[in-house]
Amino acid sequence: MMDRIYGFPASARHFHLYEHDSAVKRHPAYLHAKQGNDEAAFELVWSLASEFLYGLQGEFSQNTVYVSPFAREASGDNAIPPLLSTACASFIGGQAENDIVQVEKVYHTGADPMERMSLRPSFEGEVLPGRPYVLVDDVTNMGGTLAELANYILLNGGTVEGSIVLCNAGRSHDFIPSKKVVRLLNERFGHEIRNIFGINTTALTANEASYLVGFKSTDEIRNRLAKAEKETVERLRSKGIYQKDAGKGNGGCSQP
Repeated sequence: MMDRIYGFPASARHFHLYEHDSAVKRHPAYLHAKQGNDEAAFELVWSLASEFLYGLQGEFSQNTVYVSPFAREASGDNAIPPLLSTACASFIGGQAENDIVQVEKVYHTGADPMERMSLRPSFEGEVLPGRPYVLVDDVTNMGGTLAELANYILLNGGTVEGSIVLCNAGRSHDFIPSKKVVRLLNERFGHEIRNIFGINTTALTANEASYLVGFKSTDEIRNRLAKAEKETVERLRSKGIYQKDAGKGNGGCSQP
C-alpha cells in the first residue's frame, strides 16, 4: 500500500450538487443503481444531475479525463460513479476513463471516521502523463477516497484539476486542510500521522485533519484505531462479509 504523499492541489476546483445525501438516497432508482443496475444509474444521474452538469460547461478543458473510484459495495457494484463520469464527459466535454480501478473493496458505507481512515483504498491502471483529470463520485464524506485517487494520479504523471460529486456530505466542503490545523498536527504528533495511517499531514483532507486534531496524543489515536478495526470486523460480519485484514488500508474481504 503506497503512502499518500500528495493531496489535492490548491488550484483544484470542486463542484457538488447537494450537501446532504438524502436527496440522492431517496431517489427511486438509488438502491438498484447502488447495487449495480446501469439503467437505474442512468435514470438517477439524468434526473438529478443533467442540469447541474450542463451548467459546468467551460469549467474544464476539452482534454479533461473524468475518472471515478470504481469499487464494489457490500451489496454489489455501485454503478453510479462510472455512469456519472460518462455523463460528465458528455455534458462538459472530455473523455471518461475506465482503466483506473480500485484494487480492493474497503466498505466505507456505514463506517465512522476512524474506520474510513484505516480502510484506505488503492488503485491500479494506466494514467495518461500530463493529462488533466477530474475525479468523480456520487457521495463523498471525509474525502479520503478521492484524495487517494488524486495521489495515485499525481504519482503517475497526471494532473488533478478538481472533482465533481453529486453530494459532498462532509462538514467541510474543502479538500485541503488549513495551514493552522496542519501546523497543530505536526506540532502535536510529528511524523506519527504518517507512521500510523500512511498519510502525510499535508495530504490529509480538511475533514480528516479536523477529525485528527481532536485527539490529544498518539496513544489516544492508536487506541481509537484499534477499537475501530474491531468495529469494522463486526460491522462487516453482520452483513456476511469476513475481513482478512482491517489495517492501514488493506481492505481485503471475502464473502462466504
